Amino acid sequence: MAGRGEEAAAARSYGVPMSRDNAMWALGDYHRFALETVWELGPRLVEACEIAPGQRVLDVAAGSGNVALRAAEAGADVVASDLTPENLAAGRREAQARGLELEWVEADAEALPFDDGEFDVVTSCLGAIFAPDHRRVAAELVRVCRPGGTIGMLNFTPDGLAGEFFGLFGRYAPPPPDGALPPVLWGDEEHVRELLGDRVEALELERGEYVERNPGGPAAYRDFFKETFGPLIGLYAGLADQPDRAAELDRDFLDFATRSNQGQPGGPAEYRYEYLMVIARKPGP
Repeated sequence: MAGRGEEAAAARSYGVPMSRDNAMWALGDYHRFALETVWELGPRLVEACEIAPGQRVLDVAAGSGNVALRAAEAGADVVASDLTPENLAAGRREAQARGLELEWVEADAEALPFDDGEFDVVTSCLGAIFAPDHRRVAAELVRVCRPGGTIGMLNFTPDGLAGEFFGLFGRYAPPPPDGALPPVLWGDEEHVRELLGDRVEALELERGEYVERNPGGPAAYRDFFKETFGPLIGLYAGLADQPDRAAELDRDFLDFATRSNQGQPGGPAEYRYEYLMVIARKPGP
C-alpha cells in the first residue's frame, strides 16, 4: 500500500479520475453526495466574500448549489453555472424547496458565456479546480468579475488528505489529457499567486478544514462514494473488464478509509480535509 507522501505525489502528477466530462459527473447522485460531505462549506465562502443583498453573483462549477443557494439566501441576484445538466436540475429542485429564485446556466468554467465584468462576486467551491486548464479558468474568473469586485474560491490542498485521496484514484485512472493539471494544485499558494498574477489585488490565502462523517464506519464511507460520486463510479466502470484490478482498488480505498479515520472507536468515521480559501479583489476602475 502507498503511504500519504507517495499518494500526494501521485495527485500532483495525475489528473485523477476527474475531467470536464459532464456525463461522468452525472453518474451516481451528486446532490446526495454534496449534502452529506461538503454542504457546510457554502456558507463559509458566502461569508468570506461578504455577499450581500443587491449584488450580482456567479457561482462557477456550482454543482447542485452549495454556494449559489446560500448566496441567494443572503439576498444576492445569483447565477449558478455548471457543466452537468443533472446537477443543475437537482439545484433547481433544492431552490424550489427552499423558496429561492436564481438562474441556472449550463457552462464550462474554461469558457464562461458571460460578459466581461458582469458580476460583483465570482465564486467556486471545490468545483472549477477540476477543469484541466487552470490558466484558462483563472482568466475566465477574473474576466467576468467587475473592476473592484471579489473572486472567492475554496480549493483542496495537495498536502492535505485530498492529495492522498486523489492520488489513490490517480493510480487506477487512465493518463490525463496532455497539459491537464491536477485539481489539488489550486490549493498550492504559489500556484494560485501565479495563476492570478497582477490581475487581482489584496489576495488573501487562508487554510482551513472540514470534516466528512459516516455513521457506518470506513467500509460504509467507501461504499457511499461508490454509490454517489460520479467520477469514482466512472473509474470502476472503466475497470469492469479487469476484475482483479477493481478488487485491488476496492482494497486500497478501504485501507485509505480505515487509516485516515479520525473518529472515536464505536462512533462515526471522520475524515478531515484541508482546503485553501482564496479571496481576491479585482483592481477598481
